[in-house]
Amino acid sequence: MWRRTGAIFRVPRSGRSPNSSAVGSASGTACGTSPLKSAEGFALDPRLARDTVPLGRGELSLLLLMNDARYPWFILVPERADVRELHELAPADQHMLLRESTALAGVLSQLFQPTALNVAKLGNLVPQLHIHHIARFEGDPAWPGPVWGQGPAQAYSADALSALRARLAPALAPHYKAG
Repeated sequence: MWRRTGAIFRVPRSGRSPNSSAVGSASGTACGTSPLKSAEGFALDPRLARDTVPLGRGELSLLLLMNDARYPWFILVPERADVRELHELAPADQHMLLRESTALAGVLSQLFQPTALNVAKLGNLVPQLHIHHIARFEGDPAWPGPVWGQGPAQAYSADALSALRARLAPALAPHYKAG
């Protein structure tokens, strides 16, 4: 997946579009049930569904992988209907989201050893509450600026996605249920 070259991990380019069926689809059942809708009225924003690959489910949140192989970029989405801001979550859910985010940050720090780990809630384009976790490296395509707006996403190949899932699975298993 990411190969360390100095302080940089390189990812082979796949040439596939972000929606390529070869890397999986958010409309499938990679998280057990469809991550698009739940019995509690939660529905994943269509843009997140289009741009990500589901990896698992925590007690509160979906764990998604941004389908852009240039960066180890993960997103937590609390499965709560009509929530846009952190303060709109119930206090117990706020604490659970912090625990899930902290656990994910620890896993990413351990596995990728990034120069910096960007954790952010923006919501300017996708209003649904979601938290980005992006492992950053000196010399990555956007360093030191933000990853947004840095050219088209480079989708994971099926092999690269499979290898990443295998690498992540043991570290994520204590915190997230895989599909």
